[in-house]
Amino acid sequence: MQTRTLGFLGPQVSALGLGCMGMSDLYGPADRAESIATIHAALDAGVTLLDTGDYYGMGHNELLLREALAGRPREQAVISVKFGSLRDPAGAWLGSDGRPASVKTFLAFTLRRLGTDYVDIYRPGRVDPAVPIEDTVGAIAEMIQGGYVRHVGLSEAGPETLRRAHAVHPVVDLQIEYSLLSRGVEERILPVCRELGIGITAYGVLGRGLLSGHWSKDRAVAKGDIRGFHPRYGGENLDRNLALVEALRAVATERGLTVAQAAIAWVLSRGEMIVPLVGARRRERLAEALGALDARLTPDALAHIERAVPADAVAGARYPARLLADLDSERRDPPA
Repeated sequence: MQTRTLGFLGPQVSALGLGCMGMSDLYGPADRAESIATIHAALDAGVTLLDTGDYYGMGHNELLLREALAGRPREQAVISVKFGSLRDPAGAWLGSDGRPASVKTFLAFTLRRLGTDYVDIYRPGRVDPAVPIEDTVGAIAEMIQGGYVRHVGLSEAGPETLRRAHAVHPVVDLQIEYSLLSRGVEERILPVCRELGIGITAYGVLGRGLLSGHWSKDRAVAKGDIRGFHPRYGGENLDRNLALVEALRAVATERGLTVAQAAIAWVLSRGEMIVPLVGARRRERLAEALGALDARLTPDALAHIERAVPADAVAGARYPARLLADLDSERRDPPA
């Protein structure tokens, strides 16, 4: 397994990480046994970075991960946990809570659900605009001093928030959406991360399935699948985006790759500081994703990929407007 280091001071992890969210929530029904088998296959292949969140299935994902890791050495996995996103019993989003007392309380429940003494990387799932980021990160730093957390991470944070957080305690990585279809990170955020030595764990590298090569216009969206509400999956937007996928398929096929492998390999090519997270829920999808590590994309191949899927060609925003408004990374003037 190829490895990369998260930032200047972070842990060494596998060049691909496994995002576990879809095994519990938001992408429709998942098979528990197959999910656990997929985690096992990832670990056996050398994948070490496992990403979860305490609000994925309201604890279900952490419990699933605990079951999958049972009997394996704790150090085999680098566990990244997001916290702070609030939801009601119906699953509706209620905002974020980054208050120091809440940070410590969320962590206590996470440690119990995971059955571990520490979390490798702990990060707010969204920046709480009502709480100074210094307070949130300061609370995580206290948990590091107590031995309950190893590293501070952030998610969907903008440049100014990154600087303020990093001044309190070194941030090892920023988790943010980055793919051929979502390249807004390149303008303002990547340069700051490179300057400060903050790694990137890129989620959505397959555009929530659009770049998997397995989506079609006639595919029904299952109950509980958030993609039914995402702008890129609706009406004419979907038609335009699937046309981009077919253009990418032609380039990928010429090079012996699947659409998904080409999309993942492109993200891998953006720099050693970037670790793509793949949301495979089945072993065959994981195996396909791991094949991207063997891709050798020349500058000419990368240029062909970017011509097939130009940076500004995607139709529709990456989130519905209400959720987009919650992203600190999308604010031009983040709150002080």
